[in-house]
Amino acid sequence: MLHLYFQGRIYHADRVPLAGPLVVVSNHASDFDPPLLSSCMGRPVSYMAKEELFEVPVLKQAISLYGAYPVKRGSPDRSAIRAALQQLEKGWATGVFLQGTRTLDGRITEPKLGAALIAAKAKVPLLPVCLWGTHAIVNKGSYLPRPTPVTVRVGHLIPPPDSTDRDELLTLTQNCADEINALHDLGR
Repeated sequence: MLHLYFQGRIYHADRVPLAGPLVVVSNHASDFDPPLLSSCMGRPVSYMAKEELFEVPVLKQAISLYGAYPVKRGSPDRSAIRAALQQLEKGWATGVFLQGTRTLDGRITEPKLGAALIAAKAKVPLLPVCLWGTHAIVNKGSYLPRPTPVTVRVGHLIPPPDSTDRDELLTLTQNCADEINALHDLGR
């Protein structure tokens, strides 16, 4: 789907560690982002998904099989953090959309601390990844995806923070957001 329908391009896929726990941080502009991002990683990636999705019977089974786990939006969710840590203990990569929700253009303007906190607690590196063009896949009011060009750029691996100190988490989170936005600025 990525290569044929969305004319996908992937840059620096060789930067993805193929084994061991990893926190993949990304921007988020489309419902298509989790499967598109996962298809570029070369390994399984589990994601936090808003808890409302787990109330839809068929969708709940599908996203659970895909490795998703529920998160309450708008407030810190300790059970989601625990679920992410469990996935990392199993050697999975866990994906976290840095803004916590979709943005209209794919840029990160208000990054959340969750990814840095997870990386600090698990002592695992973060990998910034930018999805470009996914905001145009579905027009408002339409449910059919358009064959719009999509580009995925993998950034440089970032070591985990040394502690869960808020200032350190803020700095690391902003560094991830800055790298993802810089990759986004490269365009197609």
